[in-house]
Amino acid sequence: MSTGRARGFGGVPQRGYPRDPGLAARMLFVMFLLGLLYVAVMGGLIASGMNFGVVLLIAGGLLFVQYFFSSKIALFSMHAKEVSPEEAPQLHGIVDRLCALADMPKPRVAIAESDVPNAFATGRSPKDAVVCATTGIMRRLEPAELEAVLAHELSHVAHRDVAVMTIAGFLGVVAGFITRSMFWFGPGMTGGHRRDRENNAFLQWMVIVLVSIVVYAISFLLTRALSRYRELSADRGAAVITGSPSTLASALTKVTGAMSQIPTRDLRSAEAFNAFFFTPAAAPGFSISSLFSTHPTLERRLEQLAELERQMSRPA
Repeated sequence: MSTGRARGFGGVPQRGYPRDPGLAARMLFVMFLLGLLYVAVMGGLIASGMNFGVVLLIAGGLLFVQYFFSSKIALFSMHAKEVSPEEAPQLHGIVDRLCALADMPKPRVAIAESDVPNAFATGRSPKDAVVCATTGIMRRLEPAELEAVLAHELSHVAHRDVAVMTIAGFLGVVAGFITRSMFWFGPGMTGGHRRDRENNAFLQWMVIVLVSIVVYAISFLLTRALSRYRELSADRGAAVITGSPSTLASALTKVTGAMSQIPTRDLRSAEAFNAFFFTPAAAPGFSISSLFSTHPTLERRLEQLAELERQMSRPA
């Protein structure tokens, strides 16, 4: 494990995760655009006469469940188990030290029995957070590299990334439900007089489906762009709090290289959690997750860390 206090730029000691005005600005901008899109869509649906109350109720219920129970859902889905300091003293020791450096509450600590080398953090706030490492990543990384990875995950917690991404994805959930509902129930979901329904139901059905698909695509691309930037921001935060960008770069390289040794079946089963993971569990060949990745490329992340290493090595 690395020792000493984290050093900032020019060798100046750093305490706490650095503020990222760029991340805050992007979060606000994306939320603003999604809010405008949401209002426009709801207004259009009201004008079309669609009975979308049930759709909103279901989508709102999903948002509530995901927002308040995201940590429990993620741990259950990954077959992860919370561990005590006695059960995992090294892992707890790393988290203790990072939380002291970051001046933040200590999250719960969990281990997932999986050979896929990865880590993730979840929870709507620092007080509700859980940080989890897989047995695969703990076995492959040196203590200092594991510390750098967990520092990356704690940066997500400090910036409340999980809560923001959950709310940002709400419009996509609504659009997806509207599209599915229209296919399930057909033109009957639109209201109006009987004669109007007979004449215009199919046209309204087509318009709502097409608009929902476009809305889903726009919200998807906006949240993916925000997700990639927040990963770069978490890399920067981890590099500063640990004082060693090169160690995080080493961990990134090792984890990415180890993915090629994992059976494709296991990678594909883990792809659903890529938005949470330290680095994507990318299976060979084409997949939606590789086409619209939640993470920047390895090259982009290593380039940023190399530049941070140069900046932090300069004398004050």
